Amino acid sequence: MTGPVVVGLDGSPASVAAAWWAADEAVRRNLPVLLLHSWTTQPLNVPIAQAAASKQQYGRDVLLRTEAELLHRYGDLDLTTELVSDPASQLLLERGERASMLVLGSRGHGSLANFLLGSISLHVLGLAQCPTVTVRAADPAVANGWGHPATQDRNEIVVGVSEPGPAVGLLLEFAFASADAHGTAVRAVRALPPAVLPPHRHDDSRSTAEERLADELAPWREKFPDVPVTAHVETGPAAHVLLAASAHSRLTVVGRRRHPSHLTWKLGPVAHAALHHLPCPVAVVPHG
Repeated sequence: MTGPVVVGLDGSPASVAAAWWAADEAVRRNLPVLLLHSWTTQPLNVPIAQAAASKQQYGRDVLLRTEAELLHRYGDLDLTTELVSDPASQLLLERGERASMLVLGSRGHGSLANFLLGSISLHVLGLAQCPTVTVRAADPAVANGWGHPATQDRNEIVVGVSEPGPAVGLLLEFAFASADAHGTAVRAVRALPPAVLPPHRHDDSRSTAEERLADELAPWREKFPDVPVTAHVETGPAAHVLLAASAHSRLTVVGRRRHPSHLTWKLGPVAHAALHHLPCPVAVVPHG
């Protein structure tokens, strides 16, 4: 990955948390950061009746303040800002075509309405051509760094590997690169459907799944020899298995199928569960 880490910044605490996370990730990966603010798509607490000039000034202030904070903490960060009039979702999707990843803020646990940008965030998550990461506003790692006691047990990058196929390589590439950048481990998770076979046949199915997952991990173990790896195969609903496996996750990686039309997109149930319920950042990686 060589493109920038692009952040949708509207000045809310959640979007600022996303910018802090993006800056740390960019420094680790030696990537530039682009802070993007649409002055026509601003938080609800910015008065709707504001004149265009006032909205633009608000946007400039948000960008300047966040830029100063990030450069104070990461003096060698390659950082640019962009104030635009186009809708936020449109610009994020356009920049995502050349980005290493997009980063969005999220207020916290709960329903779809709790996303920072609401339908805009979901639109971007469903259509972006690059990995898109959501970051919780209250994530202690963002404000305090990974050395803080509240984050010391978050020592894995968890990746949900649902089934064999072209998606596996893209998901594992992102997960292993993230683990390598953070000096942490990868936990690759595959869920088996609840048993409907006789016990001996179920054992065969589990053994086959473990062997297949080991084969899929082998080239990435070779490419990233310093990254510890755990292959995690468990019986149960995929969303439940992934959420349980992410108890010590620094970042959880899930997949999402690409669609040929920008009028059609869908996030699967596992991605929805991760985005709604996990406290850690969640990366949605498009594939197919």
